[in-house]
This record gives sequence, structure tokens and C-alpha cells, in this order.
Amino acid sequence: MKLLTTIILALTLFSSSLYAEEVDPLESINRNMFYFNERLDHYALRPIAVAYSDVMPNPLERGIDNFFSNLNEITNVANDLLQGKFKQAGHDGGRFLINSTIGMAGLFDVAERAGLSESDGEDFGQTLAVWGVGEGPYLMLPLMGPSTLRDAPSKFVDSFTDPFSYSDDVRTKNSVRAVDLLNTRVSFLGLDEMSSGDKYLFVRDVYLQRTRYLVNDGAIEDDFGDFDDFDDY
Repeated sequence: MKLLTTIILALTLFSSSLYAEEVDPLESINRNMFYFNERLDHYALRPIAVAYSDVMPNPLERGIDNFFSNLNEITNVANDLLQGKFKQAGHDGGRFLINSTIGMAGLFDVAERAGLSESDGEDFGQTLAVWGVGEGPYLMLPLMGPSTLRDAPSKFVDSFTDPFSYSDDVRTKNSVRAVDLLNTRVSFLGLDEMSSGDKYLFVRDVYLQRTRYLVNDGAIEDDFGDFDDFDDY
């Protein structure tokens, strides 16, 4: 029994090493960038997010979150269409129309009450995956956080679906982006204490698993094969 346990442990460590080499060949560089982002977040972004969350009334904070979620529906619809998901495009487009009108520019999620629940979302990285583009190595980007070689340029492509990117008022554009960034950081406050052990590995693995989950539309791949052969044991 001890021998079997030792073999399983050795195989687990070996497979983990192969996994790291496969998905994260730039780990040393990524770790340095992760440390930079962590310091920036610790001394600047997180304190502001905590203060924002403490001062902002919950209904208003929820309304701002709804507003940016509603804007994201434009990106969802564009990528739905590029992926040939026309039914999903109608669903996401319907949410955008309802919330942009009855929901007062998206401050209220009226569509949810009408039976149109918010989807997991689509982005151009997922669209490239559907088109057959591999995810490539894992990347930790400055300020922007975890990504992959496929997803990194996709963030730029998705920016074209942001209505505020076409604003001529630079101050308004930057203010909206700052509030969006702050709102995103606030949404992660509850996760700060969840990671244990090596936080870099935790963030990397969660990001990659979440990305693959979205690419597969929630389908979970079975990496352990068919267990029917073990029914007799």
C-alpha cells in the first residue's frame, strides 16, 4: 500500500511538472510580473476598492455593476455572432435592449426579472478558440493580470465594442475606464482570502480552468477516461 501511494504521488508530481512546462514555459518572467501586480494592488488598488465599497451605498454600487455588465452585453453579442451562436446572440441582445431602456441605461437588471438571465459571457479569445486557435502559453500581463498568448490581443479587439472608446472627451473616457477597473476590483474583494499556498499557481490554475470552461460552454472534459473498466474491483 505504501508503495502504491509513493507511485501515485510520484506520478502526480511528474504530471504537475509536465503541466507547468506545457502551459507556463515563461513561469519565471510571469512570477516577476505577478509580484509587480501584487505590490501595485496591495498599496494602491485594493485600499481604494475597500474604501469605495465601504462608502458606496449598496444599491448604488449594485447599479454601477449592472451598468458595466450591461455594456458587456455588446461584446457578448458580437462574439456570439462570430461564433455562430445566433440563439445566444438574441438572448444577450434582448438583455441589452431591455436593460438599456426599461432598466435605465442598465442600472437595473430588469431582464433578469423578465426571465433573461445573465450568461457567462463571450469574448474574442473564446471566438478564436472556436475558430481553432490554441491558447498558447500562459501570460501574466502588467496591470491587466492573467491571460494567454491567444487571449492577450483579444482584449484589444474587444475594446472596439466599448461605446466609450469612441468618445472624443478624453477625461470622460478615462473616468469611465477607472470606475470600471475599480468596480472589477471590488467584485474580487471576497476572493482575496480564498487562495492558499502558492498564490501565483492558484491564480494561474483558476484562470486557465475558467477559460477552458467558458470555451467549452460549461462542458467539463474527463481527463481520467472511462471508469467502467474498474467496476469489477
